[in-house]
Amino acid sequence: MIRRMAILLLLCVTVWFVGLVWFADQVPESVSSADKRTDAIVVLTGGSGRLQKGLDLLAAEKAEKLFVSGVYRGVEVRELLEISRATPEELRCCITLGYEADNTRGNAIETRNWLQQQGYRSIRLVTASYHMPRSLFEFRRLMPAIEIIAHAVLPENYHQEDWWRWPGSARLLISEYNKFLVAWLVSQLDREPII
Repeated sequence: MIRRMAILLLLCVTVWFVGLVWFADQVPESVSSADKRTDAIVVLTGGSGRLQKGLDLLAAEKAEKLFVSGVYRGVEVRELLEISRATPEELRCCITLGYEADNTRGNAIETRNWLQQQGYRSIRLVTASYHMPRSLFEFRRLMPAIEIIAHAVLPENYHQEDWWRWPGSARLLISEYNKFLVAWLVSQLDREPII
């Protein structure tokens, strides 16, 4: 019995590790379709550089609207623009803030509802590179008819190419992989995720 348990444990660890290597390979290293215009830009809050990248894309007219999902209650567009040093008069009218989401699935639900209200059919999704596989999984699962272009932001302190050599990057990637596994399992059970 102990031997069987040990073999089963070893098998589970091996499958988990192979999955981690696959997941690390799914993390984008560059932006696909950088010049393509979409109906909207969607920024998921929670990491440095995301909002600024979204504002830069809006200023470059890559879309007509910017939706920021998962904003803390009480934060206004003007505050976000001041933080990012953008000119409120130029961009304020084209930005919508979403206050309902507190996790990645919540971001997808909040964005889907907003897209339905706007009648939009394509988005450029802006989030951190290591967060992109899970974000795409949740967004594509809830919005199969929406065209989604991944626009990954490469965080300064995250070492993507040789992540296993950097404890902080390894912890971050492993944590994101485990959350991806939970999201996948929850999708199989068709229940709300708790992450």
